[in-house]
Parts: sequence; structure tokens; C-alpha cells
Amino acid sequence: MTASIALGQMRRRPAAFAGTAVALFLAIATVTLFGSLFATDVATPAAVRQAVAGPGLMVIAGAFGEIAVLIAFFVVVNALGFTLRQQHRELALLRTIAATPRQVRRLVRGQVVATTLLMAAPGWAAGAAAARGLLAELQRRGMAAPGVRVPGTPAPMLVALAAALAVGLAASAVATRRISRIAPAAALTASSTEHGRTGAPRLLAGIGALAGGGLLLRLAATRPVEQLDEAGQAALFGSLVLLVAVALTGPLAARVLAAALGAPVRALAPGTGWLADANLRGYARRLSSAVVPVALLVGLAGTMAVMTHTAGQAASGTATSVTSDTDVWLRQAELALLVCFAAVSTVNTLVAVTADRRREFALLRLLGATRPQLLRMLTVEAVLTAAVGVLLGTAVAAAASAAFSTAVTGSAMPPVPLADCWRIVAGAAALTIPCILATGLHTARGPATEPVSGDRG
Repeated sequence: MTASIALGQMRRRPAAFAGTAVALFLAIATVTLFGSLFATDVATPAAVRQAVAGPGLMVIAGAFGEIAVLIAFFVVVNALGFTLRQQHRELALLRTIAATPRQVRRLVRGQVVATTLLMAAPGWAAGAAAARGLLAELQRRGMAAPGVRVPGTPAPMLVALAAALAVGLAASAVATRRISRIAPAAALTASSTEHGRTGAPRLLAGIGALAGGGLLLRLAATRPVEQLDEAGQAALFGSLVLLVAVALTGPLAARVLAAALGAPVRALAPGTGWLADANLRGYARRLSSAVVPVALLVGLAGTMAVMTHTAGQAASGTATSVTSDTDVWLRQAELALLVCFAAVSTVNTLVAVTADRRREFALLRLLGATRPQLLRMLTVEAVLTAAVGVLLGTAVAAAASAAFSTAVTGSAMPPVPLADCWRIVAGAAALTIPCILATGLHTARGPATEPVSGDRG
């Protein structure tokens, strides 16, 4: 019975699960990719491995893949959390018709398992193809023996599936904890409102993540010059942990920044500016869901760009791996992969967040709002959303880059590649603003009475 309901919801609202499906696909493909490289190194005879100068496939896969895998699962947790928030009303209705908390949790687990299994085969195929392509590039650059091939063992695929299921089920358990524990009537009431305050457990977890990120950045800043790779990894881990802190404390941080940025907007556009600012501050959790992927994109891309530039400027002429052509290529490939994950997360989340406002747009139109007024309101909201995400991501990138620069140059002021940074900001804005506007206009089309009286779609 529970399984049929879970599959029925997925068939009825496939768009609501699209973001989670894409995130799970990326996670499974990423783990399969780097797991295949590990398996390749294990299957390669020791004599063949020692014949090639360099760190070896296992070291490369570990250093290159650890951050990518963590980012992939961060994207999964973020996408899954929002997917479940979209189902809050449906889950609350099930509680009012005598569904038990255990049945609600079982329903959500069924959806997670079904989506993961659906994405397993394409994720495996993409990961295996990427592993073969990366191995060929490493062989071309002399970092892997010419005769080495990716083995046909299914172990990396099984590990990828198990990891995706474990992360998805853990995230769903946390996300459904509140609605499965409160009374049915209270659950239905909570589904139609948004609580403005961040819960104490979430706030404490955010503070803990902030402290952990600070400790990692301190570790990065105190590494000697001979350990630049270790300093870089610690700085990247620190930026990721700080982004987790941003996600946990997002509603509070987003509300504060939206209030600060919204003041001049209200003065310049008293009508649509006031409404857009009120929407952003009044729905802080929705704003947080939108800005966290933007912060992820800007924070990771900015950190990688500044770190690479700093290492190249400070250590040119030395024999460190940081300045070698191969290492620069690896860092660029890692940056491209991380930006890809962050961009996919940004688009998925912004489309889902905006499409979920169908009833809100319909009510505004019933109250007399015209399409040009809705467009102006969405434009202001999109600009403010992009600005909040860029500011949060810039703060994380600045902290991580300062720690790495301290280790490399002894100064907390790194040389900043302004052109690269402007491209990152422009790319974030180019993803955010058109995505919100296009989805909002598509969502608001049609008769205004249908979304109000009908299903949320």
C-alpha cells in the first residue's frame, strides 16, 4: 500500500522529483568514476605502477575525488530536502486521514529508494565512461601506464549505489522527522505556513559547522610552504564545511542580508520593490533554498580560482607540484567538475522553488496584479536572490583564500584574479536571474483561478 502511494506521487508530480533524480545521478556517477580509478590502481601490478613517475592513480583519485564526492552528496541532501518540503502538504493530509508517523517515513523512504534505483544504471554508465576518459587523459600526460585499463569489476558501482542510498535515506529521515512527530492537525497547519525562526538544533548544528570550518581554515593557514597541497585540501574542506554552515543557518543569514539589500530597493521601487522584499524576508526558508546553491557555486569556484592563482604567483620557479602543468590541469578539471555540480544544483533548486509558487502568483493576479507587475516583482526578487547568494559565497571564498594565502605567502591578502572572479559572479547571475524569470513567467501563465482551486501540480 505504501509503495503504491509513493510511486503514485512520483508519477503524478515527476517535476517535483527531477532535482533529486539529477542530484542522485551525479552522486552515483561521481562515486563510480573515482571508485573505478581506485579499482584500476588496485588491479595494476606493482611493477607497472612503479614504472610511472608521479603520485599514482590512487593518490590522484583520492585528492581529486574526495571534495567532488562530498559536494555531490551535499547537492543530494539539498535537493532531497527541498523535494520533501514540496510534499509537506500531501504528507500532512495523509496524517489527517490516520496515516501513522511510521507509514509517512516508510512512504518517503520508498520514494528515495525508487528514485535512487531509477538513476543507478545511467549513473553507472556515465561514471564508467568518465573513468575511462580520465584514465586516458592521465596516460597521455604520463601519470598512468599506457597499458592500464579500467577493470570490469562491479564493486565501484555497488559502492556508489550503497552510498547514494545511505545518504538519501539519512537525509530523508532528518527531513521527515518534524512532520511525522507532530499531531495531524498541527502538521496540516504547518504545511501552509512558514516558520520564521531557525530551530535550536539546526542553529546549534550550524554553529558547530561554522566552528569546524574555522578549525580547518586555521589548519590550512598553519601548514608550512612545503605542504601546499595539504594546505589547499584543508582550505577546500574548510570552505565546504562553511557552506554547510550557511545551509544550516541559511534562513537567518538570508533574512538579514535580504533586509539590508532590500532597503534601497524599497526606496527606489515603492510598489514592486516593497512586495519583492516582503516576499523574500517573509519566506526565509524559501529564500535560503534558493541562495544556498548560488553560494555553493560562488564559494567553491571563487576559492579554487584564488587558490590556483595564489599558488602560481607565489611559487613560480620552484619545483613544487602546485606549479606543474599537470597539477594546474588537475585543479582546472576539479574546478570544472565542482562548478558543474554547483550549477546543476542552482538550476534545479531555482526552478523548483519558483515553480512551487503557482498558487501565490495566481492569488496576486486575482487581487489585480498584472503580468508586467509580476515580471517586475520577479526581476527584483531574482536580483536580490543572486546578490544574497553571491555575498554569502564571496564571504566563504574570502575566508578560505585568506587561509591558503597565509600558508603560501605569509599574508592573509591573496592576489585576486579579478577577471576570473567577475566571470564567476556574472555566471552566477546569469544562472539565477533568467532561471527565476523564465520559470516564474511559465508558472504564472494560464487562468488565475485554476491554480487556486486545483492541485498544485
